[in-house]
Amino acid sequence: MNPVSLAFGLSLMATSALAQATVTSCDREVNFDTVPKAAVSNDVNLTEMMLVLGLADKMVGYTGISGWKTLDEEMRAGVEALPELSAKYPSKEVLVGADADFFFAGWNYGMKVGGEVTPETLAPFGINVYELTESCIHIGEKPKVSMDDMYTDILNLGKIFGVEAKAQELVAGYKAELTAFSASLTTGDPLRVFVYDSGEDTPFTAGRYAMPTALIEAAGGRNIMDDFEKSWATVTWEEVVERNPEVVVIVNYGNVTAEEKRAFMLNNPAFADMDAVKNDRFVVLEYVEATPGPRNIKAVQKLATGFWGQ
Repeated sequence: MNPVSLAFGLSLMATSALAQATVTSCDREVNFDTVPKAAVSNDVNLTEMMLVLGLADKMVGYTGISGWKTLDEEMRAGVEALPELSAKYPSKEVLVGADADFFFAGWNYGMKVGGEVTPETLAPFGINVYELTESCIHIGEKPKVSMDDMYTDILNLGKIFGVEAKAQELVAGYKAELTAFSASLTTGDPLRVFVYDSGEDTPFTAGRYAMPTALIEAAGGRNIMDDFEKSWATVTWEEVVERNPEVVVIVNYGNVTAEEKRAFMLNNPAFADMDAVKNDRFVVLEYVEATPGPRNIKAVQKLATGFWGQ
């Protein structure tokens, strides 16, 4: 082999070595021999994780945003160059048709247990899947949710796409910002907090494994459903009334506005004796703030302002 060919070969080997990564995705070890070049993300918060890492040029599109009306002006600017391949959950055909080689999604964030789009169904088409850490409770056991769930996803995406330094810088910044804010926060006893996502007959809420539980705790509160062994799921209004939240956190997205959700609770006689209703104490989080992603630190600060006036 001549010196030029040898140098070129060594360069390729070095590039390949840099691109290789193995990450834990729920209950799987996923190997990446090369950096994905045709990635697809599902949902607004997962897409924002990709964008904050500067990975738009490695993407062929995104799915699952406009169907839920979760796109705000900040995100719109970030994805304007990318096509939305599916308004809600994508089909297998949509991902294969886009020549995707990577799908960043989660259970109930673009994939359903036993559905047509799973890591197993996409593997034969050369599409690797990385699963949102928060969502892993749907297919097995995991610890109670924490801010580390979001940090883990950012760091793993950094490994997968060969931007580890950027990922580490972001996570270090998030941790430092949260630590500094926590040190300046003056609180009393943890406030009893209920997360109202949606539903009138029965409320859809955040349990022990959903990100709002960690956000609320970081802001000096306690999710009244933190013993509910679920992520996002349905409970009964009777349970909510019995636990008597002092504050209601409304997740804003979809066709029913946050103000309509607030009005429903304020005007329902069944909730009249609830402390949060009597005192009209509601805090609104946008969907992208309440789900794992780059806006979680700002979400903690917004909650603390609503809880303690800081």
